[in-house]
Amino acid sequence: MHDIWNPWHGCIKISEGCANCYMYYLDKTRSGKDGSQIYRTGSGFNYPLQKDRHGNYKIKSGEEIRVCMTSDFFLAEADEWRGEAWDIIRTRSDVIFFLLTKRPQRVAECLPKDWGDGWENVFFNVTCENQRRADERIPIMLDLPFKHKGIMCAPFIGEVHIDRYLAGGQIEQVIAGGENYDGSRICNFDWVKVLHNECKAHNVTFCFMETGTKFVKDGRLYTIPSKAVQSEMAFKSGMSFKGREITFKLQPAQTDLFGSYDTYSPKFRRRCDTCGSRIICNGCSDCGKCGE
Repeated sequence: MHDIWNPWHGCIKISEGCANCYMYYLDKTRSGKDGSQIYRTGSGFNYPLQKDRHGNYKIKSGEEIRVCMTSDFFLAEADEWRGEAWDIIRTRSDVIFFLLTKRPQRVAECLPKDWGDGWENVFFNVTCENQRRADERIPIMLDLPFKHKGIMCAPFIGEVHIDRYLAGGQIEQVIAGGENYDGSRICNFDWVKVLHNECKAHNVTFCFMETGTKFVKDGRLYTIPSKAVQSEMAFKSGMSFKGREITFKLQPAQTDLFGSYDTYSPKFRRRCDTCGSRIICNGCSDCGKCGE
């Protein structure tokens, strides 16, 4: 997935996975900011509705967009803005919105009035950095009215068993990845193999996207500072598994009289062939940064 929509920025740490938050680290090192300062983004707030000079949406029909990667969509401090964000998601019924939260206990009270049993274009995920958080958050998620559900074990800082949660068939995808940046904690390959085996047994897609900076395999500790190398090593491990197909029944975009939209066709480059995230990737944005 190459595209991100951050309608607000900043977050409050609430669990073990937050201890070395990458957003806090990047805010501090890049601009000297405090990651706990929460604010609505400016022109980026309505990004999914923005159009190019030809009148076409910049985010094309069929794309998958990660939401609030520098915050949490269900953060209490964002309650005043969430209604507008839901309106945007409703309008772009032709786009998949990937929601990830550490606050599933707040979700039921934060859904729009016309939610019903869920919207087809929302892919709801909870973070499960260790077994404690998996057992806390997954049962709540399973009781929530979403048509598409997944699990993110990142930062992956403790062994996690989810076999009993996969058995019901609601969970469609599991992603795992080690920790990076300041104070990175160990990710153990044995934990990755456990998730791989459990997902494969239930035909659920499993993506091992990156090793993290500190990675243990066969009792040996590896330090891998390059995220590109982490991703390649994850790919070469052979742990990712393509399970049953996930089908999003998207609707045409709601446009004005003169509006239009293009259908998205994913593009990939040579380096994508050995990327750990390839199995779940939304394609290349053609930003040119890779030099290929």
